[in-house]
Amino acid sequence: MIVVVGVALVLSMFLAKPMDAYRLGEEYASNLGVNVKLFRIMLILISSILAATVTAFAGPVSFVGIAVPHLMKRLFGYSKPIIMVPACFMGGAVFCLFSDLVARTIFAPTEISISSVTAILGAPIVIMMLIGRKREVNE
Repeated sequence: MIVVVGVALVLSMFLAKPMDAYRLGEEYASNLGVNVKLFRIMLILISSILAATVTAFAGPVSFVGIAVPHLMKRLFGYSKPIIMVPACFMGGAVFCLFSDLVARTIFAPTEISISSVTAILGAPIVIMMLIGRKREVNE
């Protein structure tokens, strides 16, 4: 797992500048010299490999991929991929470790599923994110 995730992290860091350009739109990225079709294929491939690897080793863990990037964006107040990719890697690890700690200790000696804990912790974050987005649209 370490090898696959390490290679995917390095490859995703090479895609940081094209990701930054792509955030502003396909046309803008294309004007900056990004091969948009190849970039999308690489991004989907790397994301799929990461998701498959983590799911194979940890099982389906809900809300981590949804909640953690938004938490990291709020925490750092920054959205450039060169910072956010490693931040999301580390934030996801910390979120899962904390969820595992809660799952193993809160009802000890019985353990509950880590996916249940991540859902309980992640769902309010996603709901707050959606409410915040709705307020921004209404203003």
